[in-house]
Amino acid sequence: MKPITTLDIIALTLVAIHFGVPLTYYMYLRKKWLHKPWDVKRDRSYSPMVAIVLPTYMAAKNIVSRLDNIYEQNYPRGLIEVIVVDDNSPDGTAERVREWYEKHRGINLKLVIRPSRSGKLSAILEGLKHVSSSAEIVIFTDDDCVWDRNALRNTVSYFADPHVGVVTGSIRYLDSGNMIHNVYRMFYNMVRIAESKLWSTPIHNGPLLAVRRSIINEVGLPDFPEADDSAFGSYIAFAGYRAIQVDDVWVYEFSSSKQHIRMLRRAYHLITYFLKLKKYAKQKGIYRKTIFDKVWVIESYLHLVNPWILSVATVLLATSLAIGSLIAGMLLLIGIALLMLKPYRTWITMQTYLIIATIRNLWIRDITWPR
Repeated sequence: MKPITTLDIIALTLVAIHFGVPLTYYMYLRKKWLHKPWDVKRDRSYSPMVAIVLPTYMAAKNIVSRLDNIYEQNYPRGLIEVIVVDDNSPDGTAERVREWYEKHRGINLKLVIRPSRSGKLSAILEGLKHVSSSAEIVIFTDDDCVWDRNALRNTVSYFADPHVGVVTGSIRYLDSGNMIHNVYRMFYNMVRIAESKLWSTPIHNGPLLAVRRSIINEVGLPDFPEADDSAFGSYIAFAGYRAIQVDDVWVYEFSSSKQHIRMLRRAYHLITYFLKLKKYAKQKGIYRKTIFDKVWVIESYLHLVNPWILSVATVLLATSLAIGSLIAGMLLLIGIALLMLKPYRTWITMQTYLIIATIRNLWIRDITWPR
């Protein structure tokens, strides 16, 4: 067996970069920003009219409980309107919505049925057309999540500060069946909240994304095919407003048997939007340079470049092992053994999603995904 090779040295350098950059960034956020108080002028009594846009597809099994959850929010029902946009579900989702509304006339609800399935983005943009002129805050949500009872009240309170343009909630999983995703969410929430206290975070959550209506009227929303919740939030951050994930607005999701599809879909959209959004904002003429640009550069690197650094290092070590390097073999075995540790296994899983999503992004452009 050969001693350490040039390939081993290059691979070790790449591994150090791959783990060192995000770890340094995480420690910086945790130490300097995570525990700082919010530099936001909140008013818990602030109670504007709120429009909730709820796109649905094949949601007959859970749409009633979702609407119940909105109805039970600790917020005046007279100041809530719900716009359900059904993407031509064949399972009777629209009928369940009508039945529910017959029993809950205490809240304003509009049902919009699309003539054919056209995807979430199209449904959201259609829903915006039906928002009442009196609504000051528009909240986008999903049909398969649960809000904490005070989620709406706490979300709205941040909009008392005129600099805040977007507020998104923090996510927890209701079941503990998939520890990988629970560990992922724990670190994810810490990073997003710290970035938000710094100024804004570039990554937002579809189960609860609140946007100031006047800003939508001012700059619009991105409408390229892969635009999603994160694209909405960052687009408004690029316009100079704050787009924040907060630590007292909790949203709950169930781990799905198709969780890997959900994570791959999210990775796919993140890859696409990190490639497109800043240029798109400049083309639209809404871009304003702020401290958010620094966060954007780091997160772009972490999503677009960093996963591939680890992949290249792995290939180099495998090549070095093939030509007889004992060190390469030992390093690969250590990497495999570390998969026993949940944080490491979670990290590798997420890097794998990003790599697969990048490859997929090269030749596939999806508007809709399987439910």
